[in-house]
Amino acid sequence: MTNQPTRNRYCLAALFLITTSFVIIISCHTPTPEEKGKVLAGKYCSGCHLPVSPALLDKETWLKHVLPAMAPKLGIKVWGEHSYYPPMPGEKPGLISIQDWELLVAYYEHTAPDKLPAEKVPQPLQRDWSFFTLKHPVLKDTVPVATTMVAFNPDNGHLMTSDGLTNTLTQWDENLQVVNIRSLPSPAVDILFVKDTAAQQQAILTEIGNMRALDAPAGIITSISPNDAQSRQHDLMAFLKRPVQTLQADFDKDGLPDLLVCAFGHNQGGLYWLKQLPDHSYKQFPIWEVPGAVHAETGDFNHDGYTDFMVLFAAGDEGIWLFENDRKGGFVSTSLLRFPPINGSTSFQLADFNGDGKQDILYTCGDNADFSMVLKPYHGIFVYLNDGNNKYTEAWHYPVNGCTKAVVADFNGDGKLDIASIAFFADFKHRPEEKFIFFEGGNKPLTFIPHSPPLEKEGRWICMDVKDYDHDGDQDIVLGNYAQGFIILDDYKPDWKEYQPFIVLQNNAAH
Repeated sequence: MTNQPTRNRYCLAALFLITTSFVIIISCHTPTPEEKGKVLAGKYCSGCHLPVSPALLDKETWLKHVLPAMAPKLGIKVWGEHSYYPPMPGEKPGLISIQDWELLVAYYEHTAPDKLPAEKVPQPLQRDWSFFTLKHPVLKDTVPVATTMVAFNPDNGHLMTSDGLTNTLTQWDENLQVVNIRSLPSPAVDILFVKDTAAQQQAILTEIGNMRALDAPAGIITSISPNDAQSRQHDLMAFLKRPVQTLQADFDKDGLPDLLVCAFGHNQGGLYWLKQLPDHSYKQFPIWEVPGAVHAETGDFNHDGYTDFMVLFAAGDEGIWLFENDRKGGFVSTSLLRFPPINGSTSFQLADFNGDGKQDILYTCGDNADFSMVLKPYHGIFVYLNDGNNKYTEAWHYPVNGCTKAVVADFNGDGKLDIASIAFFADFKHRPEEKFIFFEGGNKPLTFIPHSPPLEKEGRWICMDVKDYDHDGDQDIVLGNYAQGFIILDDYKPDWKEYQPFIVLQNNAAH
């Protein structure tokens, strides 16, 4: 027993020597160029967004598109397709040396796959109409269309659409015949039906300015009388950079409803509070001036009696942020979810998927009109369950190439949540049926039966609205057809109707 402490000391000494030798061996290791490139990628590619693994894009896309687009942001000049050089003498130095940049490029070149794997679909699509019936608009001519907005009017069952080729706003009656058409300065991409002080219906239009990715301040938020095509527009705020959504709420509780605007922009953009003044004009306050604000949802998320909002940002640092009202004319932001910059985030919605009384997040990603225009197996629909305390955990995913939007609702009235989704950048060659999918809720939470009605030849869907337009007790769907342009697949020609602005999927579940 008396020798035990001595023996322990010898063992500890031996262990110390072995461990020390191991550390010395490790510390003497000279990093390979690939290891250096990985460290540099983690350092320089995560300053503005989540780091991106080389495995998420194919080698050609990295070398010919993404890295050449990233280089100027770090002060590296690009010549041709794949040649880089540092700033000239007297110019502002770059954030990275040319030697380190070449190591970073080599890392992606040596580790990225030659081709991305195909998406793994967990359930085959049921090729049926479920409980929907197809309805077409009544058309007088067959001219190309680029529908940028579809919306059911909750007051009269009419339908509002906008077109990006003609810059028009069209109203359709319940029989899907044209009621009136008015000209717009630019396409409308969002409409908010509200009541004025006389309880008359007004519509707040978000006019994007440019469908293309530009920073020109040509966007307008305007108010119209939707049922009077001769009434003049009343601009509420102009000179915004590609605004895409407008919401209404009284953020400062002064009795005057304010507006929240998501301005996607391109390299510039922002999230803006338009405070309504006593003379009913609006004053603009920037909340967060970064590009990519694409969708927002309002609510009193911290239960203090003031309106907060969640916002999805879809450019650069992609993710969903909560903005809590500080009750002093400002907002405090909290990051809820972050996504890689190549996700191409497109939409989100709040709903309680597991019946625990907390609002979960339905999220989609699939925007593919950027530097990495390839089909991505990680695009699709996700559900993140609310764990409380602003923590969310991924609980369900269904891969959909180029997914653009998903809407959750109880479409058949059975008490279970269903999902309708559209994909503007679908795999038209191999899976055109994924352009529209209806996920019928199963017997257990987060189980679905995916249906895909035969709509492939009817159009290419960029926008969707869900409401009970025929007032029969169930939710109907309208899909907007942006028929031309933004094709990312080589040697592919559209095989859908290029003249049909929209279709309606009439819900028959209540019959």
